[in-house]
Amino acid sequence: MRVLSTAPHIKTRRTTKHIMLDVLIALLPATAAGIVYFGWQAAVIIAVALAAAVLTEFVWYLIEHKFWRDTKTVVGAWAKQFDYTSLVTGLLLALTLPANIDGWYMPLLGSVFAVGIVKMLFGGTGKNIVNPAIAGRIFLFISFAAMTVYPAANFGPLLPDNLSVWQTHPLIKPTWTPQNALETGATQLGNLFNTKPLLSNLDLFLGTGVAGCIGETCKLALLAGYVYLCVRGVIKWYLPLLYIGVTGLFAVALEGFKFVYFLPSVLSGGLILGACFMATDYVTSPKSTLGNIVYFVALGLLTAGLRKAAGLEVVSFCILLMNFLVFLIDLAIKPRPFGYVRQKKEAKK
Repeated sequence: MRVLSTAPHIKTRRTTKHIMLDVLIALLPATAAGIVYFGWQAAVIIAVALAAAVLTEFVWYLIEHKFWRDTKTVVGAWAKQFDYTSLVTGLLLALTLPANIDGWYMPLLGSVFAVGIVKMLFGGTGKNIVNPAIAGRIFLFISFAAMTVYPAANFGPLLPDNLSVWQTHPLIKPTWTPQNALETGATQLGNLFNTKPLLSNLDLFLGTGVAGCIGETCKLALLAGYVYLCVRGVIKWYLPLLYIGVTGLFAVALEGFKFVYFLPSVLSGGLILGACFMATDYVTSPKSTLGNIVYFVALGLLTAGLRKAAGLEVVSFCILLMNFLVFLIDLAIKPRPFGYVRQKKEAKK
């Protein structure tokens, strides 16, 4: 019997379930930071997204395998094959949403769309052509105005010791107001491109006082997850750095080579979240090393360019667009077969 499966065709003891478990563990710091920063509202959004994602996969599997014939066997088979991919999709989707409890329906609908339409409709794990969480977020973004309301974190910005440095900085001109409750505000990326006051780079890195999505605020938590994935061998360490670095450098070039824009461009918005946890998705990224380098460089150029042109966050749209182009990259840059040895040209007679 001939068995067909999606690439990469490598035998290992590590299964999809093991890899997805590593991704979930890597996302725990950002999840915890989001709940601490945004409170119970973030916890509700995350719980709804996770439950809806798993339930969507469960219901789809039951219907696909005609559970009414033998319900117990079908339920047991689903539990045995459950590989945590829907949990990862639900959690990633939740982390890209604002902690706005008035939009409680968004994680529900987004998870159903991401898992049911983007993943299961195309054949399940490994068959989707775009990242389900990215597609779910964009579906919500173009459908609901609530996706443009971003609460600010409970923690206010850090008050610096040397105010004169902040007062003379060309970009950083913050105002310090106590934030004991969630308040909505413009995202720092929007402020950056509209020449409005920014928080300090330290605040952007820690997420203090940042208005944005649940999982994109605390960059320290995201980088902790990135290090874990690198140590576990889940992702290649240089690919997210390539995406982030190219984005920052091209943003600097677009601003007349003013390097003061580098860190705000890198630390604002969902760049680090997208680079470490979404663009590195096995299924929707190229299969060859050179193809991945081309892919992540193109992502960086596209992200910085469209950010400048649109004046808003476009990481999700850029990753989705590049997902559609992966097959062209794989056609142009074919991966070298394992064990391939280039044949020497015969000497001319």
